[in-house]
Amino acid sequence: MKKIASLVLALVFLFSLAFAEEAPAGVNAFVSITNDENALVLAYEPIFVTDQDNDGAITIADALACAHAAKHENGAEAFAYVPTEYGLSLTLLWGVDNGGSYGYMVNDASPLSLQDAIKEGDHVKAYAFTDLVGWTDTYSFFDKAALEVKVGEAVSLALSAAGYDEMWNPVVLPVEGARVTVNGAEANVATAEGGVFELTFEEAGVYVVSAASENMNLVSPVCVITVVQE
Repeated sequence: MKKIASLVLALVFLFSLAFAEEAPAGVNAFVSITNDENALVLAYEPIFVTDQDNDGAITIADALACAHAAKHENGAEAFAYVPTEYGLSLTLLWGVDNGGSYGYMVNDASPLSLQDAIKEGDHVKAYAFTDLVGWTDTYSFFDKAALEVKVGEAVSLALSAAGYDEMWNPVVLPVEGARVTVNGAEANVATAEGGVFELTFEEAGVYVVSAASENMNLVSPVCVITVVQE
């Protein structure tokens, strides 16, 4: 009997060691957030994400919690979610309480829930809806979220929006005629056929590229371009 008890204890010990070894230490991810005025308050910000809720996984919820703790003036208090019968539901994003009207994406694709796991290098983007009546907010994104180029080198990007076909299947649609902005200012550039446009930077630095449309209520897309001297 003692041998059986000892064997059980040994197995429990080995199992606990294996679980401890598998517990995630953290991942380096990127987080973008737009507030209820569609302003990019975080633009592809590098965030080290740890398991904030101790559920044994590094998730979207963890990424957003770590981003608020690191970057918001009120820290973690500016972010909240609650469990529901459908999973976790956002109740506060970047200090915005709008009754639960938020969205989030990972690498510009729709996840199942805040509890979805993320991996090294993933881009988590969350946004507060700006239209709480017509629900016209349309998620948009560039084909690249970050680039490094040389001074004077032409940069080509394409703007797309997430949508649905007549059968409500998710589709990606090019956005034409949108106004391009750089660091919040108009760049005198518009997206052409296929959502494509070009930019050239004459000075080294870091530039946040986004876009807006008169015809669509776009969730501000983001591409962070680092321009370096040759």
